Amino acid sequence: MSSTSVNSPSAETKLEVLDLTPRIGSQVEIDVAALLSGRCATEIRDLLERRGVLVFRGLHLDDAQQRAFTRTIGELMPQGDDGLLRITLDKAVNAAAAEYLKGSFYWHIDGATDDAPTRASILNAKRLSATGGQTEFSNSYAAWDELPDTVKKSVADLRVVHSVETAQWLVNPTPSYEELSRWRSHAPKAHPLVWTHKSGRKSLVLGCTASHVEGADTDESRMLLRELTEWATQPCFVYRHEWKVGDLLIWDNTGVMHRVTPYDPESGRLMTRTTIAGEEPLARGHEAGGF
Repeated sequence: MSSTSVNSPSAETKLEVLDLTPRIGSQVEIDVAALLSGRCATEIRDLLERRGVLVFRGLHLDDAQQRAFTRTIGELMPQGDDGLLRITLDKAVNAAAAEYLKGSFYWHIDGATDDAPTRASILNAKRLSATGGQTEFSNSYAAWDELPDTVKKSVADLRVVHSVETAQWLVNPTPSYEELSRWRSHAPKAHPLVWTHKSGRKSLVLGCTASHVEGADTDESRMLLRELTEWATQPCFVYRHEWKVGDLLIWDNTGVMHRVTPYDPESGRLMTRTTIAGEEPLARGHEAGGF
């Protein structure tokens, strides 16, 4: 692990940054007042794009502070309680989404069936489970960069069909007719397997929503997607976060897959999540049907 300092435009504010693994994840030291002021917003966004995951230990932000911080670094996505969602499997707290959230046990990116997936998400640990509940993150930029050139050439132009249904079959292999109809109410979306970002960087777009390669044999393409997912989630590309109450964590949803390790739904584990709205379409120019 390496430690660096990042200067902000304010001479009074300096981010202390500790890299947690070589390819992904950095711990950032900053006091709450400086964080909420927005003075380091540009540096935080730049660091997020470089490192994929940023960890702020023991901040204990309340809901209003979490929303305020999110707004300093992007557009707060309208959802839940004024932009804040309570992430839990406890049906007494989150009856509508508890079953759906079990899909988070599998590698995914948020908004994979949207034209512009969410830019980033921020999790704030409120209550933890006695066992399990760690969150793992995989750097899909690095996974692409380190693919052998022969593989890059063979997959560079592929398009993959993503659907809510594909992910939910993993959670519930015997859905009711009503459940299956609800899954299918979300239209599938075909995306490039390789996302060329406006920055010029490239990342793999994979995860449990990925059904098959468009126009290819379904079984063969699913084998390919499984092989690429296993490549992208090797330990060398992964940061695993061991939560403590009060931790705040941001991840770059456009270049990072994530999943939570299974935990007891009755444990009371609770996270609050705010989300930064998508800022660039996954397919651009001619790929999106434009000019």
